Amino acid sequence: MTSIDSVISFIKEQYKTEAFIPLHVPHFGGNEKKYLLETIDSTFVSSVGPYVDQFEIMMQKITQTQKAVAVVNGTAAIQVALRLLGVKSGDEVLTQALTFVATANAIAYQNATPVFLDVDLDTMGLSPKAVSLFLEEFGELREDGCYNKKTGNKISACLPMHTFGFPVHLDELLAICNTWKIALIEDAAESLGSEYKGKPTGCFGKLSAFSFNGNKIVTCGGGGAIVSNDLKLGEKGKYLTTTAKIPHPYEYVHDEMGYNFRMPNLNAALACAQLEQLYSFLENKRKLAKEYESFFATSGVKFRTETPETKANYWLMCVELENKIERDLFLETTNKNNVMTRPIWQLMYRLPMYNHCYRDQQVNAEFLEERIVNIPSSVR
Repeated sequence: MTSIDSVISFIKEQYKTEAFIPLHVPHFGGNEKKYLLETIDSTFVSSVGPYVDQFEIMMQKITQTQKAVAVVNGTAAIQVALRLLGVKSGDEVLTQALTFVATANAIAYQNATPVFLDVDLDTMGLSPKAVSLFLEEFGELREDGCYNKKTGNKISACLPMHTFGFPVHLDELLAICNTWKIALIEDAAESLGSEYKGKPTGCFGKLSAFSFNGNKIVTCGGGGAIVSNDLKLGEKGKYLTTTAKIPHPYEYVHDEMGYNFRMPNLNAALACAQLEQLYSFLENKRKLAKEYESFFATSGVKFRTETPETKANYWLMCVELENKIERDLFLETTNKNNVMTRPIWQLMYRLPMYNHCYRDQQVNAEFLEERIVNIPSSVR
């Protein structure tokens, strides 16, 4: 295997610095300052303003969906998507344990229970085979949907996450979900700009959720979005996330429990400027990924690349080490030498609040947990 020192040297060469190299930092090279100043001058810095509307229109175009709803963060987007599809207290949601904690938290916020199923080795996202095997063993179709015949709980949704921007096998998952009458929601928090069979991630699920956190490919500090091709669902999402207020010139009437999940116009202004640069960001990231791929090809270290019929945004690029010992040595050495790297997330069922949840054998997830390391992936 290529020495870790040579990896460090290569990364420093790419970023042309001996100073600390973060994992992923935002790039503000467009109209960010202009739009922010316009927003401040207008005094519309809160949840009403033209940039909120513009952001939603831009997201509709990028994701090829009928409706986008700007919200405060990606976790809120998932939570509201689950509610819109009728996920209730006591229901079960099929998802992956190899994910950021927000995926599981959003399910728990609905008082539902995550069911942790294995991922595929190639995508690092929810495995159609694992979902199918679980449903064949535990699923029971009834007139009003799918139920877990062991627990008696309704299985209301399937929530795959496109890990690091690598799309899951969507066609297979959708076919399984359609057979079992389970709604599919894409956790597309990490996959803005990624494509599956020529179409953008986020347009396949009944609803999908995006994140614009500070370390995402496009950021507005915080921020999230719900997108859907079901206009009625999308409009209901807008209503719920703006406190379920009935429109009126001055009266305050709310006819159900809503959420104050509105994205401020100030954040939306930043988001719009960032979205204008999305495709240049993607191009630069793909160039960096090619350089990494070429370097690691002769190193004995596997650099993770997109799967056939997909186009990844390469949000966070990653390598697969030989084993946990090699992984830990790589992490320790790179971080000591001013190159930030990090392991993939700890599997959700290892966390105290989710260790009671059902999980299958997790063969692939545990394999990846011991080997995957993220390396610097910023737009240069």
